[in-house]
Amino acid sequence: MNFVKRAGLSLRARKVRTAVLLGIFVVICTLLLGGFLLQGATARQEADAQRTIGVDVTLKGKGLTPALADRFGSSPRVHRYNPRLPIQAEARGIEPLESDVPKPGGNRAGAKPQRPLALNGVRDSGLLLPFSYGSNKITAGRGITPEDAGREVAVVEKRLAEKNGLKLGDTIRVQSADGKRTVPLTVVGIYRDSMPDPSRWTPPHLLPGNTLYVPVPTIQQLSPGSADLAEAVFRIGSPEQAEQLHAEARRLLGTGAFDFRVNDKAYKDQVRPIQRVGTLARLIVRLIAVAGALILGLIVMLQIRERRDELGMLLSLGEKKWKLIGQHTVEVAAVALPAVAVAALAGQVAAQPAGDALLGHQESDTSPRSRPSDAPADSPEMRVQPSDLGKVAGIGLGISLVSTVVPGIGILRLHPRSILIDSE
Repeated sequence: MNFVKRAGLSLRARKVRTAVLLGIFVVICTLLLGGFLLQGATARQEADAQRTIGVDVTLKGKGLTPALADRFGSSPRVHRYNPRLPIQAEARGIEPLESDVPKPGGNRAGAKPQRPLALNGVRDSGLLLPFSYGSNKITAGRGITPEDAGREVAVVEKRLAEKNGLKLGDTIRVQSADGKRTVPLTVVGIYRDSMPDPSRWTPPHLLPGNTLYVPVPTIQQLSPGSADLAEAVFRIGSPEQAEQLHAEARRLLGTGAFDFRVNDKAYKDQVRPIQRVGTLARLIVRLIAVAGALILGLIVMLQIRERRDELGMLLSLGEKKWKLIGQHTVEVAAVALPAVAVAALAGQVAAQPAGDALLGHQESDTSPRSRPSDAPADSPEMRVQPSDLGKVAGIGLGISLVSTVVPGIGILRLHPRSILIDSE
């Protein structure tokens, strides 16, 4: 009789043993699938963290112009970047804020200063540290984006807007320091700075409420001589890429003095817990594969001992020993395949709560202060992919092969005559 057919008859005849094997394989395959799902979820979350949180590199130095910042920003390792070009400007049609504290010397600061507004030319206001970590918050409208490069727009502070009755869509005018150029700006956003007004007299351009954010080309239009940036912030994917960006900065800026600072605290606070879960998932897969092979190997070994009489009869009838090993392998593998299907159903039901419990707990341990406002806060998505099922099926069949072939070595040493004599 064909050993494959004989394996099927054996499975039907030994229903209890088949059910036990199926239960063991379902547990093994479910745990394996859970490990692969966790690996996939952590890989996706780590990629999202690299894209949304990333590592902020701040570059300062003489000779850092907007054109050089654009060259840095065009690098494939840079996800977002923001140059900052500050100037002072005169207000036209609006009344700037003034300090309520008397000016030293007994004079009130009632006289209108020459350049009371502090304008910051930016490309992406979301990368500014106060906006990124929440000390500045947009209360109406939006911030400055890369699409505003050709527009004359501004984001104003709430106190300045309230004093002048400004709202979204209103137009304000700012004048260059020499009074030769005036630019109308449309208010597209209003933000609130958490910094209170100073308790001592402060020049108007240093008051938090007199700070405006505009696109970099607007600053260049108001002050053509302002060539060097105060700083530029580049968001990259990982701390390892910072070394490559540093080498590029040395090449473009020369060996002169420049400040290169890497802020990877938020990245580490978010990514390290995710990486720990991914490492745990890989360890689970390896332990389950080894433990499953050992457990099933012991079970098959016990079954071989119980079926010595059957094996002796088959050997005495001329059955080859490798076919006996093949029969046991087919019996175990035939149980492994439906176990993969059951594990897939169980994975769709239980994987998401388990992932929320593990990855969600790791995210809750992260300090809110170290998490940027644009950091991903959604629960990890656990997807049952065909590739994961293929891996589980492959490992399951591998366990079947190892757990039957290794104990099956004992079959090669069996002799039908000795088996029949011992059974008598």
